[in-house]
Amino acid sequence: METELDGQTVLITGASGGIGAATARALASEGARVVLHYNRNRGSAEALEAELPRSFVVQADVSDEASVDAMYASVLDRVDRLDAVVVNAGIWNARKTPLHEMTLAQWNETLEADLTGAFLTCRGFMRHLASAPRDEASIVFVASTAALFGEENHSDYSAAKAAMAYGMTRSLKNEIVRLAPRGRVNCVCPGWVDTPMAASSMNDESALTRATATMALRKIATAEDVARAIVFFTAAKLSGHLSGSILPIAGGMEGRLLNESGDAH
Repeated sequence: METELDGQTVLITGASGGIGAATARALASEGARVVLHYNRNRGSAEALEAELPRSFVVQADVSDEASVDAMYASVLDRVDRLDAVVVNAGIWNARKTPLHEMTLAQWNETLEADLTGAFLTCRGFMRHLASAPRDEASIVFVASTAALFGEENHSDYSAAKAAMAYGMTRSLKNEIVRLAPRGRVNCVCPGWVDTPMAASSMNDESALTRATATMALRKIATAEDVARAIVFFTAAKLSGHLSGSILPIAGGMEGRLLNESGDAH
């Protein structure tokens, strides 16, 4: 099906990572011009830039207000307008830390990167919409099944992603239409995805078994599985009457199993 994304410009935060890079390739294949954000992984972002025609890279720490403002100024020096943003940048601390052992520093680091980063990214885009009115626009959040089911020993990550999926998606869907009457805000919630960030966990065969045990489709998603869903939400031609939607991409996962001690997985 035609997406009608040809000629549109889409900013992807965290574009140097697995899901971000797959999304950039998928959007570029539909004719979109992609703006590739990175924070530290400049080499991967520039390699992707070399691969994708008309793309360009921008650097920012998405948790820092001045850095995000500078990113948008840099982007809008290069293009007249942004049509969509994919809010993908974020972190996940692989160390299992129950809440009673979690430091305030870890909590703040995760929320600043994942939630404050989402706030500043969306605010920058919506300020652009306010200054350059148009009919259509799109925000797509990349959250997690941790937002839907929680994730034991990762309550910082779960809290940040749930705030994105529920609080921000369903609030901003009502705000964006004040700036772009057919503007839409949607969210994808990937489960386990075969990406470099998840590589260490996926090396644990027992963890994989537990992760897929409640999935109807007993397999791990690819980054391309997630990217195609993001393209769907970005394209008004495909999802023009969807806003405030939260889409799990997790093979029909229903939650977590409990082990013999009652711990959730």
